[in-house]
Amino acid sequence: MKTLSFTALAILALAVPCLANDTMAEMKTGGLVYVQSEDVVMEKEDLFLSMAEVRVDYVFRNTSDHDVEGVVAFPMPDLIGSPESMADTGDAEADNFLGFSVTQDGQAITPQLDQRVLAMNIDRTEDLRAAGIPLLPFAEKTIEAIAAASAQTRQDLVAKGLVLASSYEQDGKRVTEYTPVWTLRSTYWWKTVFPKSGTVRVSHRYKPSVGGTVGLSTYDGDTPEGAARNAQYCVDKDFAKTAVRIGKAHEAGKGPYYTENWMSYVLSTGANWSGPIGHFSLTVDKGAPDNFVSFCGAGVKKVGPTTFRMEATDFNPEKDIDILFLVATPTD
Repeated sequence: MKTLSFTALAILALAVPCLANDTMAEMKTGGLVYVQSEDVVMEKEDLFLSMAEVRVDYVFRNTSDHDVEGVVAFPMPDLIGSPESMADTGDAEADNFLGFSVTQDGQAITPQLDQRVLAMNIDRTEDLRAAGIPLLPFAEKTIEAIAAASAQTRQDLVAKGLVLASSYEQDGKRVTEYTPVWTLRSTYWWKTVFPKSGTVRVSHRYKPSVGGTVGLSTYDGDTPEGAARNAQYCVDKDFAKTAVRIGKAHEAGKGPYYTENWMSYVLSTGANWSGPIGHFSLTVDKGAPDNFVSFCGAGVKKVGPTTFRMEATDFNPEKDIDILFLVATPTD
């Protein structure tokens, strides 16, 4: 599929961590490993992306003359601990932090959850469990558990790159804070049977994780940063000029204040199914008429006041979807 530029006066967002497509998987020691399926094709995928919700509806077909048993896996976006993170991690106190739900052929499924902790590209899941530290890096219970741990345990966590220690003076005393900086990788999975020469319909929903900045970035294509951003979101000259215009309008008291948001959806895992996606549909909801959106797509059409759609047949998902939003905040 040739990638073309599409810019619209609208909005949307997720991109810090990345949301992902369903994929086939098998269980091996250390976590899930994704494999290709020779017998099961993704006949149809309808993908809806908005800042409020991600909805995905699939139709899978077993093209063989025998039942196929396998594992369907859904990788959640990585949660990366940081003292300066701007990601919307949903309910940071819950394992199901984005409220993921799934149905198969109309019946609700309770999937298994596989979680691994990474620091400096080393699996440290068992280190945290042995220390009695929860795996969610943003949870208050995690911060409290680190603070309550022994000095030796905290030093060990720092040495392994799991925790960042920062000290400062307060009321004449030296205070040290410990911030989780590990990456939490979560995957939901469930076993299923694809009946011979039959179809299976899978639908899932969740709240996207939204990244963003306060204010607007520059989209100057002559700078390395601007060129990279423009290429990632297919920002064209009109969008760049619009960003400058709305920024100046707000400074002059003639328009709303805009912030920048983004979201990404990991689409390339759809290639793990046999062959291309028979029919692929992407709908992006910008959220409000005064917002702006830019993303890469082919044959995108406006289908509603705030929605845009692209469709493709025999679609090979070679690239993930990155979406940039300029979000209007009403002035008082």
